[in-house]
Amino acid sequence: MKMKLLCSSLLIAAAGLMFAAPAEAKIDEVRFGVVGNIRSDQGEIVEGKEDGANVELEIVSSSPDFLNLIGSPRPYIMGSLNTGDGVSFGGVGVVWRWEFADGWAFEPGFGYIVHNGEIDNPFPPLSPEGIAFEADHQLLGSRDLFRSSFALERELGERAALQLYWQHMSHGQILDSGRNQGLDYVGLRFLYRFDADPAD
Repeated sequence: MKMKLLCSSLLIAAAGLMFAAPAEAKIDEVRFGVVGNIRSDQGEIVEGKEDGANVELEIVSSSPDFLNLIGSPRPYIMGSLNTGDGVSFGGVGVVWRWEFADGWAFEPGFGYIVHNGEIDNPFPPLSPEGIAFEADHQLLGSRDLFRSSFALERELGERAALQLYWQHMSHGQILDSGRNQGLDYVGLRFLYRFDADPAD
């Protein structure tokens, strides 16, 4: 519980600093994406249990000076709304960005989210109701989860880009213990930059 409180407090504090310190950081990008769930209980890449695509909005700021020690990642705040009977979530985190070829970049990220999905099975595990419930839902084990992501970016001029991205969410036996089936999504997003040079 102490680790969970510490992780939550640190990431929320980082998000607060991002938007409360305009002298250090400013909004760099707005991103719109669509993703689908692709993970089974055992981590196989299949059609996920959670129905419907998720529509996502993400706002990314420039990197404040206090993050220089960890490679100057840029903080973000994001929301993901499910269009069917699946999981919606929102959270905060940071992303790093490395250009590896002209017009191409790789972007890993790490963050913290809160979701409205199922945590545990409310029915006895071997009951017909319990079996049916587990067949239809990912059991995430905790109301808050870590979010890790990877994106491959193709620039479309100076201010726009497309990203193919993957994101994984689970508590990693750190935020909680027990059930930890997690969620994995793959999708595509469009981003618009307010500054033509994302390195600034």
